[in-house]
Amino acid sequence: MYIPPSFNTVAPYFFVADAEAFIAFLVQALGGEESVRTLRADGKVQNVQVRLGTSTVMVSEATARYPQMGCACYLYVEDAHASMKRALDNGATLEMPVADMPYGDRQGGVRDQHGNIWWISQRIVEAPYLP
Repeated sequence: MYIPPSFNTVAPYFFVADAEAFIAFLVQALGGEESVRTLRADGKVQNVQVRLGTSTVMVSEATARYPQMGCACYLYVEDAHASMKRALDNGATLEMPVADMPYGDRQGGVRDQHGNIWWISQRIVEAPYLP
């Protein structure tokens, strides 16, 4: 099985109203990097790929056939406190303040302006999750 570089077995695909604003949030608030952009004939986003660390997410402008839908994503970062601040400074709202969790993550949560929840997590132990 071939998986393109920067993709994993599962890649989130966001359908959002105002895709340009969502892409800006991914880049400015979550430290993403836009890598591919395809526009529809009407100039709206058909598909944009944004790299977040080692993963790629895809974004399209919502349509009647594919309406906006929210999701929740778990995002690993180097510094949970700094990433949380950057997300909040770029329009996200607080879901949960950053705290050390019993399962080995330093984690907080935000909701972006499109209704998606981002669990911003910094692994603070070098060990797998235990059952």
